[in-house]
Amino acid sequence: MQRKAYATGTALVAVLAVGTVGCTGGSGTGGAAADSKPGTVGAAATAPPGTYRDLPEPCGAVDAGLLRAMLPGAESASPKDGAESGDGTPAAYEGEQTVTYDNDRRVGCRWKSSTGMGSRHLLVDFERVVSYDPAVSDDERAVRLYEDMALEAGIPSSPPAGGESSGPGEGADGDEAGAEEAGDGGEDSGRASKKSGAPAGSGGGDGEEGDGGGEDAGGEPGTAVPQPAPSAALAPRPLEAVGDAAYIDDELVTADSGVHRDITLVFRTGNVIVTVEYEQWVTDKRRLPDSAELQEKALKLAGQLAGVFRD
Repeated sequence: MQRKAYATGTALVAVLAVGTVGCTGGSGTGGAAADSKPGTVGAAATAPPGTYRDLPEPCGAVDAGLLRAMLPGAESASPKDGAESGDGTPAAYEGEQTVTYDNDRRVGCRWKSSTGMGSRHLLVDFERVVSYDPAVSDDERAVRLYEDMALEAGIPSSPPAGGESSGPGEGADGDEAGAEEAGDGGEDSGRASKKSGAPAGSGGGDGEEGDGGGEDAGGEPGTAVPQPAPSAALAPRPLEAVGDAAYIDDELVTADSGVHRDITLVFRTGNVIVTVEYEQWVTDKRRLPDSAELQEKALKLAGQLAGVFRD
């Protein structure tokens, strides 16, 4: 009998010990595990999804009439001159889709026009920004990425004094007189083009009027004319009324391969960042590409692309 009583007492001690351990776990790691379950108090809030879940088809996003204006000579230089695609768009303006690793996240399209006097290049790129941080929304991540791009491009935080941020050729009074006085904007630079990847031998200017590539310039092709100081209306600057935020950059590049002016316009709408790169290459360094003309066409294109997202 004494041995049986001793065994019962031992079992009781073991049960109490197990109960003590269970209580300790409930007030420590067990409590943290409960908080990590979805819907409990202390669970991290999840940021809302991005404004846009998909991207437009890039080569079909640009109006054919605008492509004609931006790429003079493309139809006559096309091997399929006069041909049209199934939707009635001239084959010369169908464009070539860029190669990306994820078409759901990034798509783009390139166009090129060439004449005996030179070439123009156009790139449109759409990037849908996705945040992998549950506390940061896709739109917030896009804001940060856009700001980094503007900072890297050296864009001022506000428009230059006396200049309008809505477009080229407009002075402080909002008229077009500034376009005639502006001349060619941008800055001389020895850096090679790193934007639309135009080939080194693609220098040359277009032969139509007003594009800076006339045939009767005369003189030595390698002699550059002095570059006028950029006006405030044409200098790199933030833009208004294009998406949620936008800027335009203007760079004149002089190199042995030729002279080219590169216009880069970037705007953000929701969690999508749109980049427009528009270049004109010339061989005659005395007839520089016209900043006002190139910026005006890039701005028209950006306005049309922004409308695609509003529709």
